[in-house]
Amino acid sequence: MKFRLECHEVLESTSSLVKQRAEEAAAEGLAIQALRQSAGRGRQGRGWASPAGNLYLSVLLRPEVPLREAPQWSFVAAVALAETLTALLPEAAALKLKWPNDLLLQGAKAAGILVETGVATNNALDWICIGMGVNIATKPSLADRPTAGLAEYLGAPPAPAAVAQSLLERLAHWHGVRLKQGFAPIRDAWLRHAPTMGAPVSVKRDGALIVGNFAGLSPEGGLLLAKDGKVQLILAGEII
Repeated sequence: MKFRLECHEVLESTSSLVKQRAEEAAAEGLAIQALRQSAGRGRQGRGWASPAGNLYLSVLLRPEVPLREAPQWSFVAAVALAETLTALLPEAAALKLKWPNDLLLQGAKAAGILVETGVATNNALDWICIGMGVNIATKPSLADRPTAGLAEYLGAPPAPAAVAQSLLERLAHWHGVRLKQGFAPIRDAWLRHAPTMGAPVSVKRDGALIVGNFAGLSPEGGLLLAKDGKVQLILAGEII
């Protein structure tokens, strides 16, 4: 698959436009980039600061897979994003993926992924929209977490258009791998950029805090958390 990239000066949200096009029967492979967003969105309805100089990119996919497997495309995107940025950054940048959908530099959030789905009338998966944001030239100031940007590690940060092209190439590759070989190679690739096994992890779920140690990913993409001599499967939540 080859992505068809549209670039806009400013949009409210690249994902909102991709979802609109999806409902209008746009073909798989649509990619929409904005130089700025006026109403960018993150997980759980959070706003995503979107000044010029950073990457704002969303894509449309229509994989023929069960609806329950749609969240796995967050990991597909994460692996593509990790490989794209690893090729740009010095080794000392210490890039890590945070379950289920963030990318960290030295422990600070530098990129995020938002996966949204459309369901057909027969309750089958219709489309997947993957929105990706990367702090390149600037980083937002957030009260609840540290942030990072590529400019802190590079003398001359790359143009968002160049990052978008490289990211789409890696995303097309891993999308193909997932369709042909299943989730196992995606899981293995994600774990190569994951926290160290046994690293302390705190997960916020349904208002409660679960504290344990990172024990990997389940075969379906759930977080494995070691606690009190047992391994617990976490399917939804937020690492804090």
